[in-house]
Amino acid sequence: MNFGINLSFAIKRWPEPPVWAKIVRETLGLDLVQFTYDLLDPWWPEAVRRPMAAEVRKAASDWGIQIESAFSGLANYCFDGLLHPDANGRQASLEWWKRAFDVAAEVGAKASGGPVGGMSVADASDPKRRDERYHSLLDAVAELSQAAAAAGLERLQVECTPLAREIPYTVEQGRKFMKDLEGRCKAPVKLLVDIGHALYQPLYGPKTNMPEWLNGLGRSIGAFHLQNTDFQSDSHWGWPDKRGLFDVAGFARDVRAAGLEDIPAFLEIIYPFELADDAVLRNITSSVAHCRREYCGEQTEKKQIA
Repeated sequence: MNFGINLSFAIKRWPEPPVWAKIVRETLGLDLVQFTYDLLDPWWPEAVRRPMAAEVRKAASDWGIQIESAFSGLANYCFDGLLHPDANGRQASLEWWKRAFDVAAEVGAKASGGPVGGMSVADASDPKRRDERYHSLLDAVAELSQAAAAAGLERLQVECTPLAREIPYTVEQGRKFMKDLEGRCKAPVKLLVDIGHALYQPLYGPKTNMPEWLNGLGRSIGAFHLQNTDFQSDSHWGWPDKRGLFDVAGFARDVRAAGLEDIPAFLEIIYPFELADDAVLRNITSSVAHCRREYCGEQTEKKQIA
């Protein structure tokens, strides 16, 4: 089982590459990460960005860490992106992603992606405009696949989100999205499935389950995000957390049953910025140990964090 961690835990706490790399390798015992653009914004001037990306790549190499992919992060998710109601907004998002692919290549990642956009309420409520936004998104993703290939990336990843104004948000829409992209993309496009999104009951109902997503999307899936959740929110909690109900071992069984155990899974926990740093470190350590035991079947030593 390919298990790693998204570097979202490091933002505004341990942004220095040698620092987060040491935590990942020495404290968490991991060698696989998903970089986040919250640590290095693609909009930053190239003269600033390139040496910072080189430092990221060096730190990963020094600590024996593979940067498997680079992901959009929290900041970019606040924008409407490739589904912005204004054409200029959509063009700006297209440019941001092209720069992001350059950053991904500079830090040594194989892939890049994230949620690609959200429609306004007005656009989503109008069938004609909703259809226009969908087809413009297909065009944009096809264009971005060319840019990803040109940057040397192996794939472009689109995250499924639990919001009906974003694309794709259901298994059926994910399948249609992938079919409509067939023959149009230079670099392969894959879907990223976050278990907290897929099991969000207020949108999908109480019977939503992971086998439905795993079997429905199959090899269209390029990566997973793991989080602890109560199924009533996109919680991004860790372990232990009495509010969380997610069964990691059960998910591992579902992944194996679907024949998808080779697909990388990244722990993605999002902590409040005001939470004490030592509390974050303790929780991220216990969460990694829990997932390594329950998802990967590993026996891990309990780390003592001062």
